[in-house]
Amino acid sequence: MERGVNLPIAAGEVTATTRKVVRPARPWWQYIEPYLYLLPALITVLIWVYRPLAQTLELSFYQWNLIPTSPRTWVGLENYIRVFSLPEMQRALVNTLIYMVGILPLSVILPMTIAILTDNVRGRARNLYRALIFTPMIMAPVVISTIWRWILHPTNGVVNNTLDNLFNLEERIRFFTDGNLAILSIIFITGWQIIGFSTLIFSAALANINKEYLEAAAIDGAGRWQAVRYIILPLLSPTILFMSMLTILLASQWTFAHINVLTQGGPLSATTNIYYLLWNYGFQSFAVGWSSAAAMVFFVGFGLIALVTLRLSNRLAFYDN
Repeated sequence: MERGVNLPIAAGEVTATTRKVVRPARPWWQYIEPYLYLLPALITVLIWVYRPLAQTLELSFYQWNLIPTSPRTWVGLENYIRVFSLPEMQRALVNTLIYMVGILPLSVILPMTIAILTDNVRGRARNLYRALIFTPMIMAPVVISTIWRWILHPTNGVVNNTLDNLFNLEERIRFFTDGNLAILSIIFITGWQIIGFSTLIFSAALANINKEYLEAAAIDGAGRWQAVRYIILPLLSPTILFMSMLTILLASQWTFAHINVLTQGGPLSATTNIYYLLWNYGFQSFAVGWSSAAAMVFFVGFGLIALVTLRLSNRLAFYDN
C-alpha cells in the first residue's frame, strides 16, 4: 500500500476513528447527588466553625461587656491597636513561644525514640505498654492537673518529701509559685500527658515502613544505628513534620487547662499564654472586643504558620513511593 493513499471505508465497517459512543443523558439529580452526601457535614462546619468566626470578626470592632441589655459601641480598629500595646500580651507571646519550644522534645523527639526502641516488642507486652503510655491522654486535663498539684505540693507532695528525705532540703521547692519553675512545670505536665498520643502516632508510622528495606540493609551489613539513621528517620520525616506542626499550633491549647487549674497565669503572668489571655479578656475582664481582636490576629498568625509548615513538609518530607 502506498503512503498517503486514503482508502474508502466499506459500508458497515466501523473503525476506531469513526466509532462514536452514544451515552444516555444523565438526569440532573445525579450531578448534585455527591454534594447531597456532603451537605450535613458542610452545614455542621458552617454552623460550628465559620459562623462563630464571623461573629468574632464582627465583635472585634465593638466594645461590649457580654450583657445582652448593654449596647455595643463601635470602635473600629481601636481594639487591634490596644491589643498590641498591652504589656501582658507581649509576655503571653513570649511564654507561648517558650511552650512551643519546650513541648517539642516531649511531643516529637522522646515519643519517636520510644517508638523506635519498642518497635520489636510483640504480643501482650506490646498492647500493655501501649495502654499504659496512652492512659494519660484519655484522662481529663483537670484531673491530671489536680494529681500533679498533689504530687508537687511544697509541704505534702511526694516529690518534695522524697527529696527532703534524701537530701535534707533547707527549703521546699515551690513548683507552681516560683516564676522560674512554674512554666517548666506546666511544660513537663503537658508533655507527660501528650507523650502517649505522639508515641502511638510514631508507632503507626513505623508499622507502615516496608520491612524489606531493613532486611536489605541488614544483609548489606548495616547496623541498627545505620538503619535508623539512613532508613527509618527519612521515612519518618512526614510524621516528624506533622507532629512538629501540631505542637506549634496546639501547644497553647494543650497547656490552657493546666495553667487555669494550677497557676491561673501566675505568678506575675509567668505562665500565661495567648489562649489563657484570650479567655481572661473575654470571661474575666469581660473585654469582649479585646478578646475578639486578639483572637482574629492569632487566627491569621497561626494560619500563616500552618501554611508555611505545610509548604516545608512538601519540600523536606521523604515519601516512600
